[in-house]
Amino acid sequence: MDIVYLRGLRIDTIIGIYDWERRTRQTVILDLEMGTDISRAARSESIEDALDYKAVAKRLIAFVGESRFQLVETLAERCARLVMEEFGVPWLRLTLNKQGAVRGATDVGVIIERGQRPS
Repeated sequence: MDIVYLRGLRIDTIIGIYDWERRTRQTVILDLEMGTDISRAARSESIEDALDYKAVAKRLIAFVGESRFQLVETLAERCARLVMEEFGVPWLRLTLNKQGAVRGATDVGVIIERGQRPS
């Protein structure tokens, strides 16, 4: 199995448990590694045979941009489920970074893996 990835996908959303976070959009940064088989797309050179990373990015931008979750854990889980179900991805690793959430730390967030890891 091969991996298609997206790194540094920045999306503004409402995320957090504090009152000010419920009123102010914050930027989250997503990194995804998605298991797939690229051989058919490589042979055909057709986007219809590929995992369309632009379509994945657009869908996540729309979903996350409209979401209003309190926890990064919930947002990460929902993003993973969306990608797996809507794009037929059997395995993914997703990093959700909420920069600036902890004073003195450059990055903070979660990393999750879901599905059957590629061999």
